[in-house]
Amino acid sequence: MTSLLSRRDTLIGLSAATLSAGAATAAPAGGAAVLLDRLAWQLLAAGPERATSLGVDVGVHADLRRRLEDRSPAGVAARRDLLTAALADLATLPRGGLDPSTATSIAVVESAFRTALEGMALPYGVATIGDWRNTPYAVVQNVGSWLDVPQMLDGDQPLRDKGDAEAYLARLSAMPAQLDGETIRIGQARSHGVVPPSFLLDKTIAGMTRTLAEAANVDGPLVGPLARKGGAIPGDWPAHAARIVRATIVPALDRQLAELRAQRAVATDAPGMNVRPDGPEWYAWGLRAGTTTRRSAADLHATGRERLVDLQAQMDVILRRAGLTQGTVAERAIAYQRRPGIGFPDGDEGRRRIVAYMQGRIDAIRPRLPRAFRRLAKGNLEIRRMPPAQEPGAPAAYGGPGTIDGRVPGKVWVNLGDPSIHNRVTIPDLVYHEGIPGHVWQGEYAQRLPLIRSILAFNAYSEGWALYAEQLADELGLYEGDPAGRLGYLMGLAWRAVRLVVDTGIHAMGWSRDRALAEFVAATGLPRSNAESEVDRYCAWPGQACGYEVGRAEIVAQRGRAQAMLGARYDLRDFDEAVVDGGNVPLTVLADIVAGYVASARGRPA
Repeated sequence: MTSLLSRRDTLIGLSAATLSAGAATAAPAGGAAVLLDRLAWQLLAAGPERATSLGVDVGVHADLRRRLEDRSPAGVAARRDLLTAALADLATLPRGGLDPSTATSIAVVESAFRTALEGMALPYGVATIGDWRNTPYAVVQNVGSWLDVPQMLDGDQPLRDKGDAEAYLARLSAMPAQLDGETIRIGQARSHGVVPPSFLLDKTIAGMTRTLAEAANVDGPLVGPLARKGGAIPGDWPAHAARIVRATIVPALDRQLAELRAQRAVATDAPGMNVRPDGPEWYAWGLRAGTTTRRSAADLHATGRERLVDLQAQMDVILRRAGLTQGTVAERAIAYQRRPGIGFPDGDEGRRRIVAYMQGRIDAIRPRLPRAFRRLAKGNLEIRRMPPAQEPGAPAAYGGPGTIDGRVPGKVWVNLGDPSIHNRVTIPDLVYHEGIPGHVWQGEYAQRLPLIRSILAFNAYSEGWALYAEQLADELGLYEGDPAGRLGYLMGLAWRAVRLVVDTGIHAMGWSRDRALAEFVAATGLPRSNAESEVDRYCAWPGQACGYEVGRAEIVAQRGRAQAMLGARYDLRDFDEAVVDGGNVPLTVLADIVAGYVASARGRPA
């Protein structure tokens, strides 16, 4: 197999021809591959941060490392035009004789682009292209340049030489325009009658105020990464960065904060899209984008309720064996987590032990992965604390792969603002989900595909695979002799099932935040502080939370069909390989990939 590094070099070599193709339709002979490659680089030009996260902002594309996405109304219009032209070009491609991988790539691109265009036709909000963070609010507690740029600079931006340091400063210089573009859009949304709920704005204003206070500090969110990572580069780069921050970024943050305060003055505590202008239409699209299905809110709500009954019955067995027989399942799960030896100390010592425990779970699963996959990814990752300004509005953790060439490892970003949300119950399934064999692992398989497949992702597949990864950990025996970990696994599944209930309750059924919190805690037994960040996230990203259980259930259903059809020819390693090798796809395309695996396996001797 071609190494990841040589694949990157090949992509760079192709890029000159790609750029010269301009907007012309690709030729029929080999035209699909050429067109898909051109579209990939056009997407990266529109979102240069992604080029950095993939590590392909090098060679003739090195200028991408200096730029940021245009988040102004004009930038949104340009991306809409790009997608419209791309779909027209794809429609001219001859489809006969295409190999299955190319046919899948075309189906993936068309689905992602059409879904994004549907979202961009809505009167407000953020419709991402092949991503998971669709939101009606361009700036909120977990969305916006004020969060994205510091995290990118800390996690992905390389700092090896003078050119990298100059690129870092160039990105800082580009940040005010990105902030102002967002500020224009959220002002337009306010004029349309759309502002976030008051409790989300309170978190956003508090976080941005903290960012402003620390922005120009040498250990702050914007200068600090340069000081830490670029210390060996000759020159006083942090001082240059601080001047840029004070002169341009701080005023732009002030302007955005003023708009957020204007929003707060008219905000209410109503959490759902059902009470906002064009909200039901926005939520219907959010569900389609988040699940890659057309299932209704009522159907998803009922599915979540039914799943919770089964999971709580399994949790009850573990709790009774532990001597906890009185109270609801959630109350007993909370009591279990308060037992000696389950939690970690407060403060920095607790944070250190949490990260060490997470790393231990990753180390434990690695030797067992050959039982689930024929070809192993590297699983190149590190566990990092989230930037503190992000923690109040963030989930317990999230993760993803590193650069294609492997220089920058994948990350499991862990929220350590309140260490009490992590313990020996909640950690194992979290690291399997975010790290290995979840997001980091699956992302490395996707990076072996054509470049555009590394860019585009579908929430239901991404999160469905990560939830299925938790199931694989159970099937590989990681919870044997660990009732705390197995309880956490079941709590995690209940957590994703109740998302169907709570997300639809908030946005389609008129629930209050308090009712959503009560339902979440009653279903999962997770701490209220964890519940608050979760429920607030559902308020900010309508529909996204429904993708997890929908995706997991579809992968498991496809596995069951493959087992039934293949009998003795079925092998878990081959099924899992087919799903990850097929890449990140809509669930309808996943069914086609599994059908291809079944047909291929039938041709082998039993």
